[in-house]
Amino acid sequence: MSCHHRLDKSFENALVLPLGGSHRYILFSDCHRGDGTHNDNFLKNQYLYLAALRHYYKKGYTYIELGDGDELWENRNMEQIKEVHSDIFRELSVFYREKRLYMIYGNHDIVKKYHSFSRKKCASYFCTTSQRHQPLFPDIQFHSGIILRNNQTGESLYLTHGHQSSLLNSTLWPVNRFLVRYLWKPLEQVGVLDPTSAAKNYTKKRKSELKLNAWAEDRNHVLITGHTHRPMLSDDADSHYINTGSCVHPLCVTCIEICCGRLTLAKWYTDTRENGNLYVDREELSFHNFPK
Repeated sequence: MSCHHRLDKSFENALVLPLGGSHRYILFSDCHRGDGTHNDNFLKNQYLYLAALRHYYKKGYTYIELGDGDELWENRNMEQIKEVHSDIFRELSVFYREKRLYMIYGNHDIVKKYHSFSRKKCASYFCTTSQRHQPLFPDIQFHSGIILRNNQTGESLYLTHGHQSSLLNSTLWPVNRFLVRYLWKPLEQVGVLDPTSAAKNYTKKRKSELKLNAWAEDRNHVLITGHTHRPMLSDDADSHYINTGSCVHPLCVTCIEICCGRLTLAKWYTDTRENGNLYVDREELSFHNFPK
């Protein structure tokens, strides 16, 4: 099965959400929320992400996660992830209760596509503030792809994780999960990076992006993914491929905002005031208007 065919399958019977008008969406990908140990790459940026979540909630955005939200290749215990990051899950649960949250699965959390897993592991979480279990995402469905469509103009945005560009990360994901869990995770602790990862291997990153862009151009769709962790939003009106980046950059988290006919690549980072106080700031890296 080719990359094109895998992407086509991801959008068969896809959920379609309205685009345009007053609709606002915030797209995050590749949070890789972990178990709080030194392998938890999300840990260093959790407060940047939390500040961004609260900002977008107050502004009325609908949250869409494009996969790899939780690191379930390196970690087996979803309960520990939820407990360590209970403040994050508390904020996400509020989005969900207000029907302002949608989730796409990636390769590192691909088990979420099984309803038995999501029903058991994602229905509730242990809130460390109240010291009891609270509802999280009861009855949630994790999608392979979501389409945002403006019924008036016919313009659409196609959202998926992007792991479909790799046979090893899609069809053969159990093999790659085994390698990550038992080979590359221990080696990462001594500084050896996973050569099979599109996020850590430049050659694989570039190949993945070329395949995703080729599908978008061939199908004449605007495709938004994560997976490679490289943020990408060109001001070129003919650009078909966009990437949210990730929440595990060394000093920031990146995301795509969709609001008022405009796509914005935003960065959240920590800065200091003249008095030495730290604060979280937002910067617009690039944008273009939509429809094209």
